[in-house]
Amino acid sequence: MPEGHVYVTRPMSPKVMQQAGELPIPLTVHADPDLPPAREQLLEDCRGATAIITMLTEKIDDKVMEAAGPGLKVIANVAVGYDNIDVEAAARRGIIVTNTPGVLDEATADLAFALILATVRRVAEADRFIRTARPWIWGPQSFIGLDVSAGATLGIVGLGRTGMAVARRANAFRMNIIATGSRASTPEAAELGVQPCNLDTLLRTSDVVSLHCPLTATNRHLIGAQQLAAMKAGSYLINTARGPLVDEEALADAVESGHLAGAGLDVHEFEPRVNNRLRSLENVVLLPHIGSAAAATRDSMGELAVRNVAAVLSGQAALTPVLPAGLKPDLLPTRG
Repeated sequence: MPEGHVYVTRPMSPKVMQQAGELPIPLTVHADPDLPPAREQLLEDCRGATAIITMLTEKIDDKVMEAAGPGLKVIANVAVGYDNIDVEAAARRGIIVTNTPGVLDEATADLAFALILATVRRVAEADRFIRTARPWIWGPQSFIGLDVSAGATLGIVGLGRTGMAVARRANAFRMNIIATGSRASTPEAAELGVQPCNLDTLLRTSDVVSLHCPLTATNRHLIGAQQLAAMKAGSYLINTARGPLVDEEALADAVESGHLAGAGLDVHEFEPRVNNRLRSLENVVLLPHIGSAAAATRDSMGELAVRNVAAVLSGQAALTPVLPAGLKPDLLPTRG
């Protein structure tokens, strides 16, 4: 690999790649558009890199940073979540880490609400039924689901930017909305009718629980057997955040037992591997992590990552830096 290159771990759209190609140092791109680089390939390809533009599928840890060498200045993640990057290791090495907040909130919220409706109104299940070509006739008890606009309560776990966008959609459907997180007590949330509450209350009273919090070192299995048991009987769990927030074996137990009426997952605990028990359940909707998979949104994510790299390479502050726990913005490393 050439010294002083920008390594892109997955090719993005032609528009984004053209902009990346205008960066002031050479571009090296992993060739396979469908699969991430294998671990050894990743370590080899990033050698001598000044910048790494990466996706959530690549684990960028201390070993990768060591392989890149002392010239590595910035790691730009094309995602909001950055649990795939060892941020503390980057800070120790003076490497700036960036993400792409703000530009995918609406697309992810669209997908989250689509998943809510597909799950509670049994859309995917009914579609599969029709495709069997079995004879059928309309029936008064066929495919009965939840009336979201008839007083149903949506519980949003983690009312951040995406959670607020989901709340706007739920408000349009006249749902009751409760939420956890500091933003649940803001005037903006109050205008949407959001009622702040703790997680225990949210689980106990929601008809639909939707997860929108980041994955951290302390909240893996935030929703485990105990939390699922605390959920309202006949309710639904939706996850468009990160898979490991949910103990999927416990979720399968809760759905199989009938305690939960169903679940909708865009993300998976051991992604890309999907839990076989959940896969077998008709009342579980499973998607392949497509929350931000809208053309303009993916372009905006890639463009923001490229702009972050350009800023750091020119000696300016990153546009959207990720802060390690306990690090103040004025203590961020600067690299000329």
